[in-house]
Amino acid sequence: MIYTCTLNPSIDYVVELDQLQVGSLNRTKQSFYYPGGKGINVSRVLSNIGIENTALGYVGGFTGRFIKDFLSNEGIPHQFIEVEEPTRINVKLKTNRETEVNGAGPYISVVKQKSLLNYLHSLTKEDYLVLAGSLPSSISVDFYTSIAQLCSKKDIPFIIDVSGPALQEVLSFKPLLVKPNQHELGDLLGVTIETKAEAALYGKRLVEQGAQNVIVSMGGAGAVFINQDITAFANVPIGIVRNSVGAGDSTVAGFLAAYVKTADVLQAFQFGVAAGSATAFSSDLCKKEQVENILPQVKVERVG
Repeated sequence: MIYTCTLNPSIDYVVELDQLQVGSLNRTKQSFYYPGGKGINVSRVLSNIGIENTALGYVGGFTGRFIKDFLSNEGIPHQFIEVEEPTRINVKLKTNRETEVNGAGPYISVVKQKSLLNYLHSLTKEDYLVLAGSLPSSISVDFYTSIAQLCSKKDIPFIIDVSGPALQEVLSFKPLLVKPNQHELGDLLGVTIETKAEAALYGKRLVEQGAQNVIVSMGGAGAVFINQDITAFANVPIGIVRNSVGAGDSTVAGFLAAYVKTADVLQAFQFGVAAGSATAFSSDLCKKEQVENILPQVKVERVG
């Protein structure tokens, strides 16, 4: 079974406007509500492309109930731990460009943190765990490290999609995949990354520190894959970008979906890039047929 873990989920309130005038009354053209959080996005994409999975994490209040009901309606099993404060709401304003206003996460007690760790102890090496997204302010960076250590000890393959110190701390536990974008990787290593060659060079450092596979996403410039034996570049298909929210999460989901079927990292890389592109070209997260239509346009070039 694949499990996704979202420690700080949200309701994403997506608002479309002709233009945003600060300090004035603005009226929406249309609006949508979606369950948000990187791990939840991964769960939804996996489900869309036919891969069974279970969503884990923390939810609370009426907003938490919305998330559970939404996932249940999409046929996605979940085992969330209930907290007292409501799950946050993130506002995504779409005009000729995107503006985001993200809410603060609820307080997660030490008891609730231990409850999640206890649940994760039931996973085995036959499972996969995806850790993705930001931490609520009440949870320290060490929490991701504790989960990574547990996975390492029990031989549970895990993917982690976080940035900054949280990513740095888990590399020694040999995650199956990490997926920073070029800016996150540059910030982590204190460099500026502008080309695929630079992304490959600095992505290799994460491999040297323990990551089994690395994907560096570079927006319209494509993506780079690196592991101990392979460096490869992939282009991004041409299309109109309608939605940047969830594109990276779709890349993670696409990679994992293909990897569990084929164990071929380059096929998984290609499918991941196709899934990320399909979401970018959609108003919501990608569907299986959209990914399959785009897949032939994604060309993977092995280099070095």
